[in-house]
Amino acid sequence: MRLILISGLSGSGKSVALRALEDSGFYCVDNLPANMLPEAMAMYAEFGYSDIAISVDTRSGPSLGALPQVVTQLRGQGIDVRLLFLEAKPATLVKRFSETRRRHPLAGSGITVEESIQVEQEMLGGVQELGTRIDTSELSANALRSWIRELVDADSSRLTLIFQSFGFKHGVPQDADFVFDARCLPNPYYDPLLRPLTGRDQPIVDFFAQHAEVADMINDIQSLVAKWLPCYSKENRSYLTVAVGCTGGQHRSVFIIESLARAFADQQVLVRHRQLHPDH
Repeated sequence: MRLILISGLSGSGKSVALRALEDSGFYCVDNLPANMLPEAMAMYAEFGYSDIAISVDTRSGPSLGALPQVVTQLRGQGIDVRLLFLEAKPATLVKRFSETRRRHPLAGSGITVEESIQVEQEMLGGVQELGTRIDTSELSANALRSWIRELVDADSSRLTLIFQSFGFKHGVPQDADFVFDARCLPNPYYDPLLRPLTGRDQPIVDFFAQHAEVADMINDIQSLVAKWLPCYSKENRSYLTVAVGCTGGQHRSVFIIESLARAFADQQVLVRHRQLHPDH
């Protein structure tokens, strides 16, 4: 059996993720207390379900503290358990609650949304370390659905390298394990003919081929990741996220991420470009 646990902060997109899994054929349950997971999985096994997705978050109350032990127990029973932890910057969460006019689940008399978010972050502190973090601050619902499907389709028995480009002016991704700054490299943005293009386009590739420092940075990042990858694999990590940023997340960081993905083609790799439109 395969169990995908969805957890994270309220307003970070957990409902979107759960619906994406449901569309992919998973039997989905929203807001199940953590201590009920073993009993529920036994029941689903009897019913013949093989792919299960369950949302577990602060609405579960005190039972949330039992989640680490429950995950260990289920894995000991041979169940493929993966946890996806969704989060976003506090300012983004406040804006989302304001736009939807929804009440934060932890909000009470005299408690602001900002305070509720802080309390929830503290309550979930031990949960986010159990799985893969996904920062949805700059993600559309469609992008999040795509990322969820990619993560679920990956072979859980192998460590997945996630290479992600981003723009510093939009903020550093919270879910990155390594972050590299490419803003010191030559910028094709200042060429009017190159400005509309992305790091995937051949004219941009040709531009960077003229600058040795670009290849130097790629080689340095590749060497560092290759050196430490076995160490992370020994920790039984499912995912390792390497993020490269430039100013806007369109040229330099995209080109470097694409180059790194090719360099690690013998690994299980996922590529994300946070600031690019899906059509690019």
